[in-house]
Amino acid sequence: MKRLLICLAIFFATAAGAAETGQHQRVGGIDVYYGIMPAAIAGAHEEKSMHGGARTGKDRYHLVVALFAADGQRITEAEVRASVGELGMASKRVALEPMPVAGAMSFGNYVALKGRGPFRIAIEILLPGQERPLEALFNYRR
Repeated sequence: MKRLLICLAIFFATAAGAAETGQHQRVGGIDVYYGIMPAAIAGAHEEKSMHGGARTGKDRYHLVVALFAADGQRITEAEVRASVGELGMASKRVALEPMPVAGAMSFGNYVALKGRGPFRIAIEILLPGQERPLEALFNYRR
């Protein structure tokens, strides 16, 4: 049992080190940026119908992702999903919907950040014509 706990601790420490801790990462030539804010704040500033309506609560947040090609052009056509959960725990996967932010297209949805954290945010990006998604991993602390 003690060996198992040591192995798990090493695994999670290594996995945590593999993620980006900032809010930007370049994967496959794509620049991935994310932002996160309490759902109550996001719901007060965006259309009430976006993502099925604002879902507020202590653990509810709004995740927004912006994608840019290597030439700096914003990517507006992609299937984007995010898996969000506490490190070492099960995560919940959600589709990020296209949404305008300050006149520019981004992707977003509401997510739950339950627990004390830190959290892992895994963003999957499938561009038109690609067979396999790109993945950007981030660690997040609130």
